[in-house]
Amino acid sequence: MLEAIGAASIDELFSSIPDELRLTRPLDLPAAMGEMELTRHVGEIASKNASVADHVCFLGGGAYDHFIPAVVDMVGSRSEFYTAYTPYQPEASQGTLQAMFEYQTLITRLTGMDVSNASLYDGATATAEAMLMALGATRRRRVVVPASLHPEYRQVLETYLANLDAELVTLPTPDGTLAPERLSDVVDDQTACVIVQHPNFFGGVEQAEVLSSIAHDAGALVVGVIDPVSLGLLQRPGDWGADIVAAEGQGLGCPMAYGGPYLGILACSEKLVRRIPGRLVGETTDRRDRRCFVLTMQTREQHIRREKATSNICTNQGLVALRASVHLALLGPHGLRELGRLCIQKANYARDRLTSNGALSAAFPMGVFKEFVVRANDGDVNGRLARARREGILAGVPLERWYPELSDCMLVAVTEKRTRAEIDRLVDVLGG
Repeated sequence: MLEAIGAASIDELFSSIPDELRLTRPLDLPAAMGEMELTRHVGEIASKNASVADHVCFLGGGAYDHFIPAVVDMVGSRSEFYTAYTPYQPEASQGTLQAMFEYQTLITRLTGMDVSNASLYDGATATAEAMLMALGATRRRRVVVPASLHPEYRQVLETYLANLDAELVTLPTPDGTLAPERLSDVVDDQTACVIVQHPNFFGGVEQAEVLSSIAHDAGALVVGVIDPVSLGLLQRPGDWGADIVAAEGQGLGCPMAYGGPYLGILACSEKLVRRIPGRLVGETTDRRDRRCFVLTMQTREQHIRREKATSNICTNQGLVALRASVHLALLGPHGLRELGRLCIQKANYARDRLTSNGALSAAFPMGVFKEFVVRANDGDVNGRLARARREGILAGVPLERWYPELSDCMLVAVTEKRTRAEIDRLVDVLGG
């Protein structure tokens, strides 16, 4: 190989690295292990992780411990799909294209929008891509978001805007949701879009239809950031006025998996279809008049659009999107409604019980879907969470790192998997 590339030695390949930066001793590695010993060693290391497999989980804030039926794993692990988990080339197989087409169909029905792309990386980048769509469509330079939008989504928005001539305006939400009059005071003819998370980061249900109307009256677009699980009960974003919808699809058949890979959902109205990033799969017929599927639009820089590309997103979450499709097909509309009903009932039961003994209180006076914020009346959030971990409970997410004013608060999520006994035990541990 050296001869073929015209190099005299291995050392010559590293000649561009300064001597002071090069390692001059052997790597400090332990002795090699056999397969049995290595498997045991890695297992011991992995057992140090606290996971939902051995802990009761009340964590939320964008990743949730929902039940995943076995058939989702079975279909998602089939080699025909598994070996093509990031399909984006035009020659993608018909089976992969059909799965993507059906995913798009399910997402449009779920959200009430006209068009869905074939998935993005995660909810945060989907929200940022929705923002870029709005900036391009309106040619305005201001983006308005409430503080109740996921704080890490807001960080991603700031990163996307760092070198663009655009402004991100964050509105305070002292009561946990955005007051319509506060939005009315800010939205003007320079506002490209208003981004509304519904339910929001705190679990609260926003006045989405009112907020949407205020934005539209000023000529701004509305980006709805939603939890797809909530749409079994809550109004679809397409019905309350959203022009673009972004979402994290982790709750649809995807394990928490220590943070990823997850699923970015992005859908829009038909008038914005030319601005949607990623790829769209369409249905057509071949020369023998047989039903088939094709990549209809690919507005990426690798393809014909070049400098006019709508995004540099160059892959998708095809395997996770497949899992979401199987999960949604299994649930159906009645199953999705029942899932939402269980979440809202159990979350409200947990909040009522947690705030009944004086140790904790509700931070916000609002209705919630499946998560909520409680305040430790003695201020010792971290102590209570540590005590819960010792009892095998991942009790909640402390909010201080994003909201200094909520340093005595934690976010608690309750999914359909939590039992009454587990919730009562949480109450005993946190309130005891």
